Amino acid sequence: MDTTTFYAHPTAFIDDGCTIGKGTKIWHFSHIMPNCTLGNNCNIGQNVVISPEVVLGKNVKVQNNVSIYTGVTCDNDVFLGPSMVFTNVINPRSAVNRKNEYAKTHVGTGASIGANATIVCGHDIGKFAFIGAGAVVTKNVPNYALVIGNPARQTGWMSEFGHKLDFDKNGNAICTESGEKYKLENNTVTKYE
Repeated sequence: MDTTTFYAHPTAFIDDGCTIGKGTKIWHFSHIMPNCTLGNNCNIGQNVVISPEVVLGKNVKVQNNVSIYTGVTCDNDVFLGPSMVFTNVINPRSAVNRKNEYAKTHVGTGASIGANATIVCGHDIGKFAFIGAGAVVTKNVPNYALVIGNPARQTGWMSEFGHKLDFDKNGNAICTESGEKYKLENNTVTKYE
């Protein structure tokens, strides 16, 4: 591991077998466990635990006190809010070893997960989805979906710039910040030119 291409605070601990991308920063008291892959330009906040074999794409922002457990993969440009957590076993018991039962969770490109949210394992988060603070995700989340609450329920759709989309009667919407155009058809959102 070439430690000259990324920054790790002296209190951070990086186990053997990790691949850390150029420009990535790992802050105070964080632990990157064996065989993790972190892409270029990631930011790993204070007191973060990244369990063995987790894969993060490029430019993933992990805020303070986040736990990312084995079985999780995040695509590029994912935002993980403060103190959010992924699980990796459906029915954990202290006295029962279930390491061979870890369920996988995939977070798509550009998705944001709010502070204190919980992602129950085995449920994928679509690209550019937006998970509200404190939400408890217990099922798959579609691309561009806005979900809130416990259990999380979908209340709308979000643009790639993080603005709620207001679809007209023809299923068209425009992001108020970027001007990008979106189409809602058959409960699926796509961006178009």
